[in-house]
Order: sequence, then structure tokens, then C-alpha cells
Amino acid sequence: MPRRIILHTGFHKTGTTSMTTTLRANRAALKSQVAMRLPPQMRELISATRGYSTWRDPLTLIKAETRFHSLLDALPSMPRRTLIITSEELGGHLPGRGDLMDYSAMPIILYSFWTIAREKFPQADIQIYLSTRNQADWLVSAYWQHVKSSSMTLDLDAFLVKFHDAGDLVSIVNEIASRVPCPVHHCALEDSQHRHLGPADPLLDLCEIPQKVRNTLQAAPAENIRPDMATLLDLLEVNRTVKDPEKRVSIKTAIMAKANIT
Repeated sequence: MPRRIILHTGFHKTGTTSMTTTLRANRAALKSQVAMRLPPQMRELISATRGYSTWRDPLTLIKAETRFHSLLDALPSMPRRTLIITSEELGGHLPGRGDLMDYSAMPIILYSFWTIAREKFPQADIQIYLSTRNQADWLVSAYWQHVKSSSMTLDLDAFLVKFHDAGDLVSIVNEIASRVPCPVHHCALEDSQHRHLGPADPLLDLCEIPQKVRNTLQAAPAENIRPDMATLLDLLEVNRTVKDPEKRVSIKTAIMAKANIT
């Protein structure tokens, strides 16, 4: 049984990619203190949580719950370690995808996961950690992420109006805290990005890593950085003018490759 379980489910565009990269890069150094389940180890579970955020139907929620059960059932014994389960997609898709307007699925998902974890490990200290960001900056970042990775054609001003409420991440944190009976922590990217390990530091604070181990950890470089404005506008123009999906993806891939963007 883990000593502690920390569920980190987002939010998107709050430094989560850098956080995951830092955790992965320091896995060996943290092994005696922390066990991790990162996105590549949870693909089927993530598929279900994305689906639930989209369709909000009971069967898809049951599918996510069943897969979360399986994740916990497959864990080895780790009585002295903290288990970190982290992926921004565990809370569902980024708002703005299709008809998805907000993160309102996340409190439901987290309550289900907390209930399952408590039943499986009744003595474990279960906590939730959420990375946040200033609402205005999050909205702009979310918009350009959609332009880059989807067929978004809205202009920025229209997106800001339509999805304004989705960017109030602290309200979702408060909603989760009111519905899930365990400690719920959060830290804004504006604060975490200046720390030694960036967005990973507040999460590792909750793990109570001994200082001698913390001193050995190395920060990973920032990832998923927004492309320059000219490239973004080129991608938006492709979304608006190229109707064939395969051709659109091919052209956008070439634009991003030319700009050295993955």
C-alpha cells in the first residue's frame, strides 16, 4: 500500500508537460521515495476520461472507473513511498475541443477516483494537486494550442468570449475541494515557474522528499512552448482554408517542422 497517493489531473497549459518531463528525468533519484504513473502508462484510462468529458454518459464513467481500478490493482507493494498519478488528460479534454465548454467533468472524475483509491488503500493519505494559471494567460494559451493541434478556426477574440468561464481554474479547484473529501492543493504557473524544478516543485513538496534527495534533482527544460506569432497565424490560416483533413495535417506538420516545433 502506498504511504500517500497524489492525484494530479491538470490543468492543461499550466506547465504540466515540463512537470512530467522533470519527474521522468529524476525517476531514478526519486525511486526510494516516489512511484509514478505517467501518461504513457495510462493510455486506456486517459482515453476513457477524455471520452467522459465529451459525452458525460454513465457507461463511459464506468469505463474510466474500471480502468482506474486496474491501474491500482497492478501496483507493486510500496509501503514507504508516495504514489504520484499524473496526467492533464485524466480530467478530460482541453475545453474548446468540439462542444466541450469547461472542466465540469473533473470534479466527478476525481470523486470517483478518490472513492476507488480509498476503498483499495484505506490507510493511505490521498491528496489532490492541481496546477493552475492566470485566467487571461490560460485562455490565450489554450486558444493557440487548439490552433496548433486541432482545426480551430475561431479568431482569438471570439474564443476569449466563448470560453471565458472555462479559464476560471480556481473556481474548478474550489468545486473539487467542495465535492471530494480530501486535501486539495493548487499552485499557479506564475509562481511555480520561478522555482528550481519549475512546475514539478509544488507537487514534490507534497511528497515530503528529504532535502538531501531534493538537492540532487535536476530541472528539465521547458517544453510545449508556444510558437512565434507568424507561425501561429500560418497555422490558423491553414485551418481556415484547407478543408481536407489529411492535407491540412500535412501542411501544418510541414509549417511546424520548418519552425522547429514538435
